[in-house]
Amino acid sequence: MPIASPEIYNEMLDRAKAGKFAYPAINVTSTQTLHAALRGFAEAESDGIVQISTGGAEFLGGQYSKDMVSGAVALAEFAHIVAEKYPVNIALHTDHCPKDKLDGYVRPLIAISQERVAAGRNPLFQSHMWDGSAEKLDENLRIAQELLAEAVKARIILEVEITPTGGEEDGVSHEINDELYTTVADVERTAEALGLGDKGRYLLAASFGNVHGVYKPGNVVLRPELLRDLQDGISAKYGKADPFDFVFHGGSGSTEDEIRTALENGVVKMNLDTDTQYAFTRPIADHMFRNYDGVLKVDGEVGNKKTYDPRSWGKLAEKGMSERVTKACADLRSTGTKLK
Repeated sequence: MPIASPEIYNEMLDRAKAGKFAYPAINVTSTQTLHAALRGFAEAESDGIVQISTGGAEFLGGQYSKDMVSGAVALAEFAHIVAEKYPVNIALHTDHCPKDKLDGYVRPLIAISQERVAAGRNPLFQSHMWDGSAEKLDENLRIAQELLAEAVKARIILEVEITPTGGEEDGVSHEINDELYTTVADVERTAEALGLGDKGRYLLAASFGNVHGVYKPGNVVLRPELLRDLQDGISAKYGKADPFDFVFHGGSGSTEDEIRTALENGVVKMNLDTDTQYAFTRPIADHMFRNYDGVLKVDGEVGNKKTYDPRSWGKLAEKGMSERVTKACADLRSTGTKLK
């Protein structure tokens, strides 16, 4: 199937909300990790989301120029071609973008999609994230209003993060403390600034103790039940049931119960990066250790081309990551839910 149209993406999110499941949003940094994500979704018979962070886009732009926009555009164009060979719908998304990188990343990408839409085509990406968690909420929402208006012109969805997620991702870091919990007052101000769909659709990355990176279950105090308080608080004021489409950030290492509670309370998208990075790299490490005298020219020998050919270990890496994506679909209850 082709990359999801705006209509299909909206339908995907609506079905997830109604069915109390979520789509894994898989960070990719290469054509190979893209194929791993697509394969995992296809084998799970789940639609899904593929996303590119600023660091991933810089890497994709090549180490000579490190241009984020060209890196993101190149992979997106590649995805528009190869995704047609996979029997699932895929939305393309850009991950965390702080204020100092908006002009070099999200704004140019929105402009590209606006040009495509003006020419009668679908947007290049289906959604973009504005990470204003390092800003005061007033400034965060001011920028979010501007970006949401531009996103509407491009027929895309905006994701906003209104309060901090702990840990570090692509240079944006926050301490792990009590500020990692969004309040009803925070989402009231968000609804006042961005509306509840009337000014354009947005996804909301609220904080309930989330931490980016690697952690063991129990080491971080996640409170996904908080999302119910946020939904009900705004529902009572505006008369709209479950008004928010929530995003679960920092999902690696979460327990099954935490994930289930988040799904019941309106999470439709859950980001995975750390776990899938490891799933990709682990088979490569195994191959190198098992075949060290083949991948290295030890003691003046010639090595074994079949073992150092990138295709030999690359296939293993793709399989390892695709299996982790398939597991994520099962964890998030999206397995077998693809649109026909």
